[in-house]
Amino acid sequence: MKYFVWGVLAMGCLVVAVFFLHYWRSSRERLFMFFSAAFALMAVQWTLSALTGTDESQHSYLLILRILAFLSIIAGVMDKNRRDRLS
Repeated sequence: MKYFVWGVLAMGCLVVAVFFLHYWRSSRERLFMFFSAAFALMAVQWTLSALTGTDESQHSYLLILRILAFLSIIAGVMDKNRRDRLS
């Protein structure tokens, strides 16, 4: 059952990544690109968790993908705030 849920999470993250990519392509707002990359990394992380078939706590290298995703979100917000302040 948990593998099914992990697959659903991966699919959901991938759908959100595609939506943010669409918004980035239409508006060229870099924040959407950062969010799209973050959700794509989360989709990869959930997919690899489901394919390896073990809990996340046993694979610390998968947690690195999640950390990179959150760092991408933080970088996007900081970039947006910096660009707004310079304008």
